Amino acid sequence: MRVTSIEAIPLAYPEPNDHGLERYLLLAKVTTDEGIVGWGEAWTRWPEATTACVDIVDGMAEAVVVGADPFDTQLLWHRLRRHSYWYGTGGLASFAISAIDTALWDVKGKALGQSLTSMLGGAVQERLPAIVSSHPGHADLREGAREIGDWIEAGELHGVKYGMTWEGEAGLGREHDRDVAFLREVREAVGPDRDVMIDVRGAFPWDIGTAIRRVQAFDEYGVRWVEEPFDPSAIDLYRELRPRVRTMIAFGERARTVEEFQTAVDTGLTDVVGVDPGSCEGITGAVKVIARIEAANRHFNAHAWSGAIVSAASIALSAATRSSLVFEVKPRRNPMQHELVSEPIDPGEGGYVTPPSGPGLGIEIVEDCVEHYRMDR
Repeated sequence: MRVTSIEAIPLAYPEPNDHGLERYLLLAKVTTDEGIVGWGEAWTRWPEATTACVDIVDGMAEAVVVGADPFDTQLLWHRLRRHSYWYGTGGLASFAISAIDTALWDVKGKALGQSLTSMLGGAVQERLPAIVSSHPGHADLREGAREIGDWIEAGELHGVKYGMTWEGEAGLGREHDRDVAFLREVREAVGPDRDVMIDVRGAFPWDIGTAIRRVQAFDEYGVRWVEEPFDPSAIDLYRELRPRVRTMIAFGERARTVEEFQTAVDTGLTDVVGVDPGSCEGITGAVKVIARIEAANRHFNAHAWSGAIVSAASIALSAATRSSLVFEVKPRRNPMQHELVSEPIDPGEGGYVTPPSGPGLGIEIVEDCVEHYRMDR
């Protein structure tokens, strides 16, 4: 079997879970001479990154992948990295590799009649507890917390991770008392036994004193982890914060290469490492990163906040390791999860997610949806 073509498809869509803002991602459609089609996804986020990655995928396809055996995922991953050495390790090159690599795994699974979970060696965890992943937007804190509680009850979910953001009217991240008041309302709304995680996203200029005071206050409400209280590059600040708080610290989702993740793990300062196969050089890259997380006795957390292709890959990766604690799902229906595939991946009974069992990624892409949200370049 040989790859005959790769089509890079940029998409733009409104995200109901992020205040209706337009978001962007890139799909890669790999076709073989036996008629098998595989799909991959890169979480490019911004329009300029998305359109730039179209050209990178096109160039990589011609130089490396077209004419190759799609079963050679390891070989092609290394060749793609080597090909891109001149214009950057990480960044846009990693996005492009992510989309291509994931599509090749999809082709391989379909050709073998095996699911991605099976190709990864089987499900170490047959199901994962799902949690709501949201960006609160209500000015009224109690209303925002109740909305989270309603989402959890409706889906029998196991907790929430909420992100502080510039958008919306919640105004989180800026004032100590308001942040603690919202957490208090959230804990009351979700009850004492469900998980609460807070994603600061490095979005606000917290100094070390602010971070210590804020996270110590969060500790009193049983927060499971706090994510990116600083920019991931601020290692000295993480080193000061870590021994002063009880909650686990998470960062990593902005890393792109195995080497960057290794550096993050080696600091010993992150308890939970966020990994996205849509940006960390695909399934091959994610497998290598997870091995390093396991070896360091840290936790893996899938950053699956884009489309259904990344979600399918992320659930399989999460199920294939003991280091994964939960799986994040968006509470509101959205185009890239519920229109892009014929059978959306939603939590089942008891609020658990299970990896798709069909061959490859186990999902069927709705190409009418792809065309509807295709970007004009």
